[in-house]
Amino acid sequence: MMRSLYSGVAGLQNHQIRMDVIGNNISNVNTIGFKKGRVNFQDIISQTMSGAARPNEEVGGVNPKQVGLGMNVASIDTLHIQGSLQTTGVNSDLAIQGNGFFVVRDGDKEYYTRAGSFAIDENGTLVNPANGMRVQGWMTENLDGVDVLNTARDTTDLIIPVGSKDPARATTLVELACNLDKRAAEITENSSQAEISDNTWSLDKKVYDAMGLVHNVRINMTKVVGEENQWQAEVLVDPDSDQAAVNPVVGITDAEGNVTSAANTFTLEFSNTGTLARIIDSNGNEQNDGLLQMGLTYNLLQAREGEPGTPETQTMQLNIGTVGSAEDSVTQFASGFSTKAFKQNGFGMGYLENYKIDDSGMITGVYSNGNNRIIGQLAMASFTNPGGLEKAGESTYTKSNNSGDADISRAGVAGKGSFVAGALEMSNVDLAEQFTDMIVTQRGFQANSRTITTSDQMLQELLTLKR
Repeated sequence: MMRSLYSGVAGLQNHQIRMDVIGNNISNVNTIGFKKGRVNFQDIISQTMSGAARPNEEVGGVNPKQVGLGMNVASIDTLHIQGSLQTTGVNSDLAIQGNGFFVVRDGDKEYYTRAGSFAIDENGTLVNPANGMRVQGWMTENLDGVDVLNTARDTTDLIIPVGSKDPARATTLVELACNLDKRAAEITENSSQAEISDNTWSLDKKVYDAMGLVHNVRINMTKVVGEENQWQAEVLVDPDSDQAAVNPVVGITDAEGNVTSAANTFTLEFSNTGTLARIIDSNGNEQNDGLLQMGLTYNLLQAREGEPGTPETQTMQLNIGTVGSAEDSVTQFASGFSTKAFKQNGFGMGYLENYKIDDSGMITGVYSNGNNRIIGQLAMASFTNPGGLEKAGESTYTKSNNSGDADISRAGVAGKGSFVAGALEMSNVDLAEQFTDMIVTQRGFQANSRTITTSDQMLQELLTLKR
């Protein structure tokens, strides 16, 4: 009977632990990123009253006789099951779809969490506003004017500098892709001005100087007299402005990248199939293979204090197209003229107005000058055994001896999930399941209490055998 008393006590204690876990689950039913716990029981040692016996020639085998001595908690598991996603529309709110954890840092201590309710602090750092932990990832580096993102480096704090400047950049490349109508009549010496106008096609493209000022590059293309497949291009800069650019010249650049021509015209020649064949500058230099480029140089009069005007040289390349290709190239097909200078790489100064985060964690800044720049990328951590992580409070985890080391890399790599911006992962607690477990736990607690009271009554009967 004493054994049954202690078995009952063990049952009461451990069902109370299970009730504690259920209560914690229910308490966190609306905690973002929370993962529910589960208690598993196991029996403990049993007292052997007689051992097992092997069968022999006279009798069969005998099973052991054992009396159990109660139960204890086998494990308290954290179930990392995907929770439902709730859309919030807030740029800095993030959820993880699939496996993985956000990486956050407090000083030198690294933590992991599924709670992605983040915000930007005064310094532009992406943080958890509840505790100030800084979200980790990789920032872009500007190397020789090119933004480079190296995810092989150690992670660092992510900074989104809203309101920061994006400096102006002078245009160095303009790409053309217009079509010149093959059916246009050839210009003769006796053509009227109206006829010449009908056979001259103009295209305009806005470009930028180093200060971010806008200029207009106009290219007039006129069919060459007596030539079936040749057009002469005249390049003008700011032709409609009172302060037109000075001395625009175009030509094929030399080995040092200098334009040697002294004129602002060049010739385009097409094949009989309508694709580019070659370009020729005013000095007779030509290109007839691969990508055809014509250098454009002009001077801008930039006024400075104490000086009436100082020439500033602006140089860029005009990409005419690829020999034999109609894709992104100037062509001569029997179709209408089209004006298309489809790309240039300059821009004026702008300010970071907004940002967006894609499913790979890439943070892209949206600037007022129309630029979209990659600012950085969020890191994601995964573990061989996420159930082995230790809870550190504030919806965070730390690694343990049985969780394995954190594998930190980009989303979607090595079994990691993806990010969902503008959403939060809700708790994976199922109230119906928890209430059912609560009933079962309550009945188990009651049954064990009855074991104790019944054993007590039996002891009472024993004491009253002799009066």
